[in-house]
Amino acid sequence: MNRTRHIKKLSEICNLITDGVHNSPKYVESGIPMLDSKHINDNFFIDDQKPTKFISQETDNLLSKRCKPLANDLLISSRGSIGKIAIVREGQNFNIMGNIILLRLLDNVSSKYIAFSLQSKLDEIQSISRGVAQKGLYLNQVRNFEVALPPLHEQERIVAIVDNAFEGIDRTIANTKKNLTNARELFESYLNAIFTQKGDGWEEKTLREVSLDFGRGKSKHRPRNDPKLYGGSYPFIQTGDVRNCNHVITECSQFYSEAGLTQSKLWTKGTICITIAANIAETGILGFDACFPDSVIGIVVNNELTSNEFVEYLLQAVKARIKAKGKGSAQDNINLATFENEKFPFPSLDQQSVIVDNLNQLSSETQRLEAIYRQKLAALNELKQTILQRAFTGELTADTANQATKTAEGAIAA
Repeated sequence: MNRTRHIKKLSEICNLITDGVHNSPKYVESGIPMLDSKHINDNFFIDDQKPTKFISQETDNLLSKRCKPLANDLLISSRGSIGKIAIVREGQNFNIMGNIILLRLLDNVSSKYIAFSLQSKLDEIQSISRGVAQKGLYLNQVRNFEVALPPLHEQERIVAIVDNAFEGIDRTIANTKKNLTNARELFESYLNAIFTQKGDGWEEKTLREVSLDFGRGKSKHRPRNDPKLYGGSYPFIQTGDVRNCNHVITECSQFYSEAGLTQSKLWTKGTICITIAANIAETGILGFDACFPDSVIGIVVNNELTSNEFVEYLLQAVKARIKAKGKGSAQDNINLATFENEKFPFPSLDQQSVIVDNLNQLSSETQRLEAIYRQKLAALNELKQTILQRAFTGELTADTANQATKTAEGAIAA
């Protein structure tokens, strides 16, 4: 079969290529949703049901003179998750910020065909993004981006085959994500149950009462980014390092020099860290001696009263409640007093040891299951990319697509 595929620049097959608003418009409590790249989800879906900002109809009318998404327009994320794509559905009414690029295609071009085509070239799209502090995709790059464009009937044939193959794969992905969520929720449910269904003899104490050292970190020198503070051998922990750890902090992104250490404080290995700004109520146990700023609280527990593992699990269990205390300010935060005035349940040391052992075992099993599910998700997404690449090199047939679907359905049972 002759399947002619002319190479076209996107500018040649679009009536319009533009981006959204770069300056913040005047927002209102309710009205027309103002969406950004975070609202672009998987499967070409843009979520207009969970907007964070709204504009009035009058503002929307003014902005629409330059850009207004219509049904079947393509939206491409140009910042953050660069290259994510959505297709505007019939009946959706919203406007977009400048980190989304809009493509309005000619009548003889299938929106879904181009969406699949661009998705198949995701690595190429991301490779041409530019920037130092934050990479971005620019209008001229998108206008000059090339795609293979067969006749409309061939576009529709390819879309039908890919859709059919993806149906089974997406079903498997959804089931795997559900299993991943269930594994996490099982651990969190057990964790919360322990500290809400307290047994006899549990005592209410503050963290200071069970600590040998309890206070905020130090970073006195200004500016904090002064180069002379860094480049040495003393680990410097920040809120992101705490957030990204799994119980124990084993890595850090920066190191203090002697000058940095002088204006800070070196906390000992085993210290519990609690974030009180930016990433609120995240916790971790230092796996090495380290410094940290005043956006992190340090707790050195009294081993005659408790253990750092027990307290870290305890803080995980109350994370949601602690986070709620920091809501409402310009930037969510809590302070030392939040913990000084809060009482927490403590059983005997023997009971604490049993609780920690049980939680460690369940945590290890949860992590094992999560690793399996993440591997499956990675394999399934790789399979989708393989199908797309074959589709746009002319190698995809209904038979090979069906085989891919069977492979995906077998993956969930493995």
